[in-house]
Amino acid sequence: MRRSFIFVILVFLFSCDSNRVFEDNVEFADRTWKISEPALLEFQIADASKSYNLYLDIRNSIDYPYSRIFVNYSLQDSAGGELAKKQLAEYLFDQKTGKPNGSSGLGDIYDHQFPIASNMKFTKPGKYKAHFEQFMRKDTLQGILAVGLRVEEVVQP
Repeated sequence: MRRSFIFVILVFLFSCDSNRVFEDNVEFADRTWKISEPALLEFQIADASKSYNLYLDIRNSIDYPYSRIFVNYSLQDSAGGELAKKQLAEYLFDQKTGKPNGSSGLGDIYDHQFPIASNMKFTKPGKYKAHFEQFMRKDTLQGILAVGLRVEEVVQP
């Protein structure tokens, strides 16, 4: 019953988001992100004349053992050409206090959204792929529940 209620609330909130072009997450059933399980997300850009912001979404629990996370990110076009590649280093917990960053609505679970690219222009409409791979000292990261991508249209004032 509680999950159904939360799902209805999330659907309502996301349906009111007119700037969102794409948002999806890869969930990890055992609450661990293995280095052998990169997250691959495909999305469609319909209008290449517009600018877009891209964000990395991470959902973690307080079981995550570090204050920050390192993620390798790459973006490819439909032909497999690489458009962007970089390593992201983001804090999930405050360095000094250990207090979780992000927003929480489900007890010990926190959602984060980190900018990847701002005002990005795609050269043509079509399918694109975002690839996220954890780049930590351990092959299996405890406490990572999901990794995702959000693409939103930049609204000009």
